Amino acid sequence: MLREINLAEVSDGKLYCSNDMAKLGCDDCRGCSACCRQMGTSILLDPWDIYFLCRGLNTSFEKLLTYAVELQMADYVILPNLKMTEEEEVCAFLDQEGRCSIHDFRPGFCRMFPLGRVYENENFHYFLQVHECRKELKTKVKISKWLGIPNTRRYEEFVRQWHGFLKKAGEILVSFADQETRKNISMYILKTFYLAPYDPERDFYEQFGERMKQAEKYFF
Repeated sequence: MLREINLAEVSDGKLYCSNDMAKLGCDDCRGCSACCRQMGTSILLDPWDIYFLCRGLNTSFEKLLTYAVELQMADYVILPNLKMTEEEEVCAFLDQEGRCSIHDFRPGFCRMFPLGRVYENENFHYFLQVHECRKELKTKVKISKWLGIPNTRRYEEFVRQWHGFLKKAGEILVSFADQETRKNISMYILKTFYLAPYDPERDFYEQFGERMKQAEKYFF
């Protein structure tokens, strides 16, 4: 989701890459699950997230939509986000002990927190959101270790490609005044990258690349 922010107000004033160290260590979130509560629709899910959620839970995207994921319009594109429960406004994957039940295959946004991303010139850097995490005592951790994603370079290339695609798609969608055309294009993106099942036995990045080639032919 594109949004304008003042880095001086929300960060420590530094931009980081995955090889850098940042004050992220928070005693394994012991006794705290604040970042899993009352997040509204802010935790958007990309195709990488859905692939690993479906594989880790041995389920489908359609099944996730019945209890843990919902759809929203973000920058003219229909995208999924983690759903908060209606009663307590907590993540559907938070267990009774206040721990993440999908920690091994949690989404990228959850892995980053309290980091954010700032995009510029078809690239991005991480920044530390200094007002978001309630844990005050922090130790320095290498960002790639904090993310805990095998082959960080390949993952970050996917992030850049996906962000660039969504930005271009949003620009195309806003150029159409016809609502039906906008809906059809947005539904094409949803079906291509989310609803069409991924093969859990195949490499995600290869499958994503195949779908991206299809989408680029459709759009560009």
